Amino acid sequence: MASSPMSIGNDESEVRKKRLLGFGFWIQGFRCFPWMAVNYFLKDGLGIAPSTLQILQNTANLPMVGKPLYGVISDAVYIRGQHRLPYIILGGFLQAISWLSIAFLSQSGSSSIVIISLLLLLSNLGASIVEVANDAIVAESGKQVSQDKKSRSGELQSFVCMAAAVGGILGNLLGGMALNQLSPKTMFLIFGLLVTFQLIATLTIHENSLNLPHNMSTGIHSQLSSLIAALRRPDIAYTIIWLFMSLAIVPLLTGSMFFYQTEYLNLDSSVIGISKVVGQVALLVWSVIYDSKLKAVSIRKVVKHLQFMTAVCILSDVLFVKRFYWRLGLPDSIYVSVFSGILEVLFQFKLLPLCVLLAQLCPPGCEGSLMAFVMSAIALAMIVSGFLGVVLASWIGIGADEFGGLPLGILVQAACTLAPVYWSSWVAEPGKQAVEKED
Repeated sequence: MASSPMSIGNDESEVRKKRLLGFGFWIQGFRCFPWMAVNYFLKDGLGIAPSTLQILQNTANLPMVGKPLYGVISDAVYIRGQHRLPYIILGGFLQAISWLSIAFLSQSGSSSIVIISLLLLLSNLGASIVEVANDAIVAESGKQVSQDKKSRSGELQSFVCMAAAVGGILGNLLGGMALNQLSPKTMFLIFGLLVTFQLIATLTIHENSLNLPHNMSTGIHSQLSSLIAALRRPDIAYTIIWLFMSLAIVPLLTGSMFFYQTEYLNLDSSVIGISKVVGQVALLVWSVIYDSKLKAVSIRKVVKHLQFMTAVCILSDVLFVKRFYWRLGLPDSIYVSVFSGILEVLFQFKLLPLCVLLAQLCPPGCEGSLMAFVMSAIALAMIVSGFLGVVLASWIGIGADEFGGLPLGILVQAACTLAPVYWSSWVAEPGKQAVEKED
């Protein structure tokens, strides 16, 4: 039987949508490519200290905190009849301008550090706007799945997750290898050109060709009111607070560990890249395990075990810094590639079950704005954690060539990771009250 013109049109719109989102999420994952070069550029090119590196890394993430605002605005404010693609174009433009500017920026003086910091802020602002718009398209497309196609309702979500994962794996792998052959500025230029290509490609598409639903805007005030009403629910509020606190109270020592691995141990950049690839693969494997084996398990039980497991793995870094594994014959490059790579993403393991829980608890009509709020809370928690790490490193005397206090700092990290276990009753359980005394 021949396909109807409407069916053909829908198929064409789905192809366009998958191309747009597939490339968009791939770019989103590939952002680790220039960011790996940023660390080396700041350390070697501008000669900054570990604490300064960590401050710049976390300050650059501030635009991520504004995701709920970007989501509400894109929901409520239409530009020439469109409310998704114009924001993708705006975000792509901001990213292209920032990375291309850094690529051609003069590399001297303290003024360069200030300008680079502002450009990195601009880049993350653009990336945040694009991510919110792309996530909204995915969410809107999921709602369009008709009853007879219900089995396909998760196809687009799986597709974009795979695209982002492939981008992350390639970005880390190629980034580690490229640093041996290319200068950081060349890597910034490559990514700037990629984002420019994405911008040009998006300009050739009109939102009507994507077959998105034409919702009537309820206004920014109404959107915010719905979000506030959801956040007033105790089960949602206490779960988000637990998630925020479980991340924020753990002081990160990423800048110090980066200097320890590259300056003290003289590990090659390809080793750092491989460690991040291993981390991305570990996240994918965890996603499969949780989806197939653990969805029926109590959320509180899962997050408590994850906190314990993360604390134990953090303690293994004490033995690493004390050179215990090296004396047993385990090369530093193997430990960093495998164990450090997995440890770096262990904090993210709990995000999957908690985000699934919050999606179940969310009232109808504000799923997008609530999840954007959750993502911004996570970003803010990581910023707080990063600044606490700077304070801790300063307190125990970690510097660019002084790492004697690193074992103590790692022990503090492990203790802070265990603390949220004691108020895990704040995490809601479907069908139970948000906060209850545990036996």
